[in-house]
Amino acid sequence: MGNLFKIAFRNLLRYKRRTLLTASLVTIGVVFVLLFISISGSFKNMMIGQMTDSMLGHLQVHRKGYLVSIDSLPINMNLKVQAYKKLEGILKQEAEVEAFSPRIKFGGMFSTFVETTNIRLNGIYPDRELKTVPLLPSRLMNGGNKTLEKGEIWVPDLMSKSMGVKIGDTVVIIATNKDGSVNGKQFRVSGVLESATGPGGRDGYIHIEDAIEVLRMEEMEVSEVAIRLKDFSRLHSFKDKLEGLLSGELNKQGMPIYEVHTWETLSPFYNIARMIDMMALFIKLMLVAIVLVSIMNVMIMAVYERVREIGTIAAIGTLPGKILSMFIMEGFSLGLLGVIAGNVLGMIIITIVNLSKITFSFGRQTGLILSAKVVPMDMVVISLIVILISVIASLQPALKASRMEPIKALRHV
Repeated sequence: MGNLFKIAFRNLLRYKRRTLLTASLVTIGVVFVLLFISISGSFKNMMIGQMTDSMLGHLQVHRKGYLVSIDSLPINMNLKVQAYKKLEGILKQEAEVEAFSPRIKFGGMFSTFVETTNIRLNGIYPDRELKTVPLLPSRLMNGGNKTLEKGEIWVPDLMSKSMGVKIGDTVVIIATNKDGSVNGKQFRVSGVLESATGPGGRDGYIHIEDAIEVLRMEEMEVSEVAIRLKDFSRLHSFKDKLEGLLSGELNKQGMPIYEVHTWETLSPFYNIARMIDMMALFIKLMLVAIVLVSIMNVMIMAVYERVREIGTIAAIGTLPGKILSMFIMEGFSLGLLGVIAGNVLGMIIITIVNLSKITFSFGRQTGLILSAKVVPMDMVVISLIVILISVIASLQPALKASRMEPIKALRHV
């Protein structure tokens, strides 16, 4: 094997310019793939983090059928207190769960005593909510309180601007409970929230005990339970596990009580994440095409230019398998050189990008710093793909060389 490597490198050095150009092309391909994967992956992870850590949580549990009609925020589809207690007991026993937060979601009317409009409200336990979605306070504008007390409300930025609401103002929330009766309660505005999804957000936050009072609940009923995991990479495995734990809980009609959803089914931004993954796949396919065409071209030329040499080594008794291995090793060496140079150059450029501290905006979140990172497994996979394609590209020319008749090869001019 060592001798084959020496012969391969010696033959590559015989055509330095061609070897350099081909290795450079492979290097450029590897660099561009690494850059795209690291930067797009960083953006995707930041986008997911903004959605999950400032609003959604990693996954949510609802009463079966709630999500189908979530646009109308149906309070008659809430989890009863017994069902919530059962779920709470299960989540407390799971070591993978970092935090979870019950929410009461409902629609109501928002009044400043001068103007009235509709609003979507989330009743929360502030301490538990901030552990589940730790970026929620970062959405507060104009020095709003980072904690939410009873009798206080965080209003969306859209409504604050359109209705002239400021921190410290008194407003009224009016809502209809599931029996059809109307109730209202005064609140003091303690914070203004930037929307995580764009300028159209209408979600406000109040204390969960205030929500129970406004809706005149005799006992707490929960619209959803948001869950944060210690390890986000275990999202789908934990979802399957939780669904298994909850599958035995049935209502009087024998139907499941709960349904579990990851952030992917709760946010339209999942489609953007999928598009980024598809683009990364196409970039990898382009790399495969570059490597395949460039190395196959070099190896075909190498075989054509060295016909008499191949005939000579075959005439002195070199086995066809040895000749095959020699040319495959040349293609392998070309791919290896491109991979090493591409990985080194790619990491240097990624380091420069990170040191440049490039900022961008996502939704209403501004000043986010791009942090390009390469997952070691991605680098390994890309390297293996390039080397494998290099060997495959060398295979046809190598087979042609190994099957040459020595006498005919020696006659070649």
